[in-house]
Amino acid sequence: MGPDKHTVRPGGRGILATAVTVVCAVTVLAAPGTAFATPGPTPSPGASASADGSTSASVTAPADKDLEAVQAKLDKLYHDAAIATDAYNAAEEAARKQSAEIVGLAKKIVKGQQKLDELKERAGRAAAAQYRTGGLPDSAKLMLSDNPSEFLDGAGRVLEGERATKALIREVTQTQQDLKQYAADAADQWNRLEAGRKEKAAAKKKITQRIAAAEKLESTLEKKQKERLAELERESAYKAQTAWLDTGILDEIHSKASAAGRKAVAFATAQLGKPYVWGAEGPDSYDCSGLTSQAWASAGKPIPRTSEEQWKQLRHVDVKDMRPGDLIIYFDDASHVAMYIGDGAIIQAPRPGRTVSIGGAGSMPILGVVRPDA
Repeated sequence: MGPDKHTVRPGGRGILATAVTVVCAVTVLAAPGTAFATPGPTPSPGASASADGSTSASVTAPADKDLEAVQAKLDKLYHDAAIATDAYNAAEEAARKQSAEIVGLAKKIVKGQQKLDELKERAGRAAAAQYRTGGLPDSAKLMLSDNPSEFLDGAGRVLEGERATKALIREVTQTQQDLKQYAADAADQWNRLEAGRKEKAAAKKKITQRIAAAEKLESTLEKKQKERLAELERESAYKAQTAWLDTGILDEIHSKASAAGRKAVAFATAQLGKPYVWGAEGPDSYDCSGLTSQAWASAGKPIPRTSEEQWKQLRHVDVKDMRPGDLIIYFDDASHVAMYIGDGAIIQAPRPGRTVSIGGAGSMPILGVVRPDA
């Protein structure tokens, strides 16, 4: 028996490309709200097959249209959840940085206060010594006051030790200014942290609402409807992937993975089968950018946490120049990311209810490609 017509690509796509097609033919994969598979025969609109192979009017086509409407609603719900997940992850990452900044500023404040106490103690000792010898000079009096700048206005009145006293006063003044700035910076970081907490809470609420709505909608479907819906998802992703491959794009992609890229791909591959969980960075579950960021961290190249920041901050490369390990950013809002592994295939954490899996690189609208180790 010859090869199945759905698993062969004109001009040959390589072993992995064929394997991807076969895998996708039996597994619900692909992107948020879509899947990838070899499509079966589709009845013509308004008709269904009879026992002798003929067709007759039936409700099959309208049912498919109804399911397509359901799929469109699910796509939007999961897409909204993906956008909110990116916002949640961004707020979480910002909170970590702001918390670290606050801790660092607190340490600076403690050290600054200790330094100020030591400086004032030095000034006090000098004043005490001067008193024992017959009087307290203006410089010492001013050092023990809260307004050392007055000393500078009366510099001409300073007796012996003027230079040393001036230096001490300057150091006290600078330390006081530093402490004031540290306190202001800490207050600013606290305000940002609080704003970030509110943003994160709002994003979390939106995520849970959208996922709950999607699950509720799916729960209204009967078993056969769910099976047909999955089939429609696979068909949609298959058609998109086939159209992408038929442009001849693989004939132009010849770049090999870098050493770091191979490590990143190996890490991502080892996560196959682990569930998608929004906000997760492993080791037991991942969201889309959690998978890609951790894969590249394992390769010794930390990258931004979110797909949006990965798109903004990493170097852009042309699709025809991409190599295994590069990240493909999807949708106009950069709400999804996957890792290219070669031969037209990607590894991704698709969406809630799915697992880390292999899919077709062209099964979703590509915004562009970025390279973490450019």
